[in-house]
Amino acid sequence: MSAPVWITATPPTPNGDLHIGHIAGPYVAGDVLRRFLTADGTEVRYTTGLDDHQSYVPVRGLKDGGRTGEEIADGYGASIARVWQRAEVGFDRVVRPREEDGYLAYVQDFLRRLHDAGHVVARTRPLPYCAPCERWLYEAYLTGKCPHCGSSSNGNACEPCGRPNDCADLGEPRCTICDTPAEIRDAARLYFPLAPLADRLEAFWAEVDMPPHLRALCDRMLAHGLPEIAVSHPGEWGVPVTVPGFEDQRAYVWFEMAPGYLWELPEQEREKGDWPAPVQFFGFDNGYFHAVLFPALYAALYPGAALARAFVVNEFYQLDGAKFSTSRRHAIWVHEALAEAGSDVLRHHVLADRPNGRQTSFTRADLERTQALLTAQWNGWLERLFAAVARHSDGRVPEERPEGPAWQRLRAWLERTVAELREAYGVEGFDTRRVVALLDEIVAGANDFWYVHEHERDRSPSAHRAALTAQLAVAGALSAWAAPVMPAGAARLAALLGEDADRAVDADALTPPPPGRPLTVPDRPVFGD
Repeated sequence: MSAPVWITATPPTPNGDLHIGHIAGPYVAGDVLRRFLTADGTEVRYTTGLDDHQSYVPVRGLKDGGRTGEEIADGYGASIARVWQRAEVGFDRVVRPREEDGYLAYVQDFLRRLHDAGHVVARTRPLPYCAPCERWLYEAYLTGKCPHCGSSSNGNACEPCGRPNDCADLGEPRCTICDTPAEIRDAARLYFPLAPLADRLEAFWAEVDMPPHLRALCDRMLAHGLPEIAVSHPGEWGVPVTVPGFEDQRAYVWFEMAPGYLWELPEQEREKGDWPAPVQFFGFDNGYFHAVLFPALYAALYPGAALARAFVVNEFYQLDGAKFSTSRRHAIWVHEALAEAGSDVLRHHVLADRPNGRQTSFTRADLERTQALLTAQWNGWLERLFAAVARHSDGRVPEERPEGPAWQRLRAWLERTVAELREAYGVEGFDTRRVVALLDEIVAGANDFWYVHEHERDRSPSAHRAALTAQLAVAGALSAWAAPVMPAGAARLAALLGEDADRAVDADALTPPPPGRPLTVPDRPVFGD
């Protein structure tokens, strides 16, 4: 048994249903790694939560006609959990902040301990205020122009460039609720200075596996001087602050996420700071939090604790050329896509089109092409194979074993290919675009093998049956090798072949089933719900 691996996926904000951009980001990809490692015999924890305390939750309620934040979070939180299940995304732990005993106290204690140790300090600085709404403006309540890149941005962080802001430094700040230009007033808040931890962060960045785009963000922040980050805001939604003098404030939700991740762990590991270095899945717009803020907070409070092992980062997945957005309702919802295409098709599609290192764009026409590929290539080959076994071998695995130069070449190629698959499935080389391309290539090769050796049927029935056995070996391997990508279809294929589900992605899966084993012609498409 290998050392345990802890995988995290950024908790989604329950201010709307999950859209395809979410699924194309951390959730399905993290599940792929979980399934691959688990089948390989590695102990895995795959954890996430629901980001109930994001200000986008009560803002959604205000824009929906006065619904409460609780109503928004509960309704959409339940929807998100259902979608994960239907998309075959399996978490070992999902933290629900407003439901779990001890969670609020743990976050409050985390902040108070940092304050008592001098890592969190009080500062009085400008903060936008909306007089008509009688509300301090930050995060989702505020919009303006990013001070770093000039893009439209909400308060505290800019999605396009990934840099933090201090709210009052936004250009042309306005209230997102009533669209009134903001007043700038002084407000006392709690801040976490990053500069004292610059050396520790530099050392961490030199070790962690992360993509160049995120590394460039870290370099820019360091070059411009690591800022002080506001970790509390005057407001009414979120975790109440217990630091004396700030009891009317709430913890900044992205600060909350640092102890929130730790809350996913067993209590003993959490209290001792003895946890496995996580592999963290998130979008680039969350990059500064995971690469800068969270490791700095952990290093301050738990100097000897393990920081992240790897960051698996996706860029924005666009819809018809524009960013998916829950708050703007520019989206195709996952539950709708699952109803239309099923989990196998949707997972294959978003993993093949994953925005890895570049932004990619979803269209319904592309999803239909993926569905057609599975129908014609994957299911077409399997339907022909099982039907041929029924016709020419009485519905049983042929007695003839694969042999000859053609099988030897096919097997050697597949053994080389599964070595590449293992690399693309693994933590260090994780790349679902490459995984899906290799799987499609395997199926294309199996189709070619079918057509070439179908000519043996009349010339040499024995050679034809041996070729069928060879293809059954490939189908058995595919049921293991494709399982992390399309678990539902792979499980159906394994059952049809009488193989165990969730076998390791390795060359051992390329073994012909025993002669005489009865097989059933599938009565529905194998891959596709």
